[in-house]
Amino acid sequence: MARLLIVGALDGELGAAARVAIARGAKLAHAEGAAAALVRLRAEGADLALVDLDHDIPWLVHALAAERIACPIVACGRPAQADAAVRAIEAGARDFLPLPPDPDLIIAMLEAAGAAEAPEEDGPVARDPAMLALLGRAAQAARADASVLITGESGTGKEVIARHLHARSRRARGPFVAINCAALPETLLESELFGHEKGAFSGALATRKGRFEQADGGTLLLDEIGEMDPRLQAKLLRVIQEREVDRLGGSAPVKVDVRILAATNRDLPAEVAKGRFREDLFFRLNVLALHIPPLRERREDILTLAQHFAARYARANGLPARGFAPLARARLLAHPWPGNVRELENAIHRAVLLAEGTEIGPEAVELTPPRLREAAAAPVPAAAGVDAARGEAAAPAAPAGIAALVGRTMEEVERELILETLARCLGNRTRAAEILGISIRTLRNKLQDYRAAGLPVPPAPGQLPAGLPFAARG
Repeated sequence: MARLLIVGALDGELGAAARVAIARGAKLAHAEGAAAALVRLRAEGADLALVDLDHDIPWLVHALAAERIACPIVACGRPAQADAAVRAIEAGARDFLPLPPDPDLIIAMLEAAGAAEAPEEDGPVARDPAMLALLGRAAQAARADASVLITGESGTGKEVIARHLHARSRRARGPFVAINCAALPETLLESELFGHEKGAFSGALATRKGRFEQADGGTLLLDEIGEMDPRLQAKLLRVIQEREVDRLGGSAPVKVDVRILAATNRDLPAEVAKGRFREDLFFRLNVLALHIPPLRERREDILTLAQHFAARYARANGLPARGFAPLARARLLAHPWPGNVRELENAIHRAVLLAEGTEIGPEAVELTPPRLREAAAAPVPAAAGVDAARGEAAAPAAPAGIAALVGRTMEEVERELILETLARCLGNRTRAAEILGISIRTLRNKLQDYRAAGLPVPPAPGQLPAGLPFAARG
């Protein structure tokens, strides 16, 4: 269960934000102030912290950075607290949440931080034979205690399967802890995984448990494992082999009892062949393997998932449950879904909000056109194969979508694709990176380059209230 820390009073508007997060499956922790929040984060960690502007957010942000504790901070307050909001953002808070809270904005923040999940009753939904076979194999894997490597394209539901495995394992009563290995720099990721002792480095003012110790007795998901630095791969391998962690600055190892699940959208055997991923670690992680097919290869799941998401978001928004009109179903089935289940979920959420009448019609189903994919897959016109006047083979005519790109540099095309995808994801960096098939770190670096060049970059979810300057955020 994802972990949310609320810093401030729960008897007011911040409590309303907490209730929305709990409804999304988050596990709530509470601290009265910034100092208490730091103590709690040292001991337990969290995926996201909502902090009332009445508390010293700049101090908390700097303290977390000094102690290498990775926890996104969202400042919460009323638009009248503009000056405090600006100071918090400038100090390093990720976002600003205006109070009273907007439920959709809270959900977007949770998802951007990787701290949102479907409740257990909204686990894997499948009808297609390929997915049913995968769930059968997952049921076998759940009974074991061996490491599992979950592979598949971005957006196919790797974390959903990981939580499904944990919920049906002998460790279900223990914690489920997830960490995105691509979202943190090497030094921060090392401290997050293995923890540190007091005095291990400048700023380490207290002993801190890492994710391995936080997951003791339960399950640890290493998401985007293919992005991990080779030096950390070696240290991870030792933890798996010896079942003990060495905290940074520690004098003795700490025993841990953790089941490892790893997820990646990369071809790890190819990464091993290129020397970018350790072969011995690959074999340790790949004791059991689950490959999630892309949505385009399990067409029978499309309408089943669509109806499932429609019912969920109708409940969440207080709207009546509605089915899909025949033309709407046809649109859903005809789309290639390059963003997989995540793209489908977004489209259905939008359709539920836009639909009018007793059914969800085709006009409410707004789909993101996969421009470059469609252009690359477009057939070459038959007449383009031969130059009739000269009787020679002619160069195939470029499809219309590709022809529009001729004369432009790869850098220009890439920049336009990244910014357009980010805009269609409403600024959500995590989702945009997954759709683009790149790491969140790569996306942030490119966005920083675009800002430096003076280009407008779509803001992240949870932008400041009107009138406040928007701080540059990755």
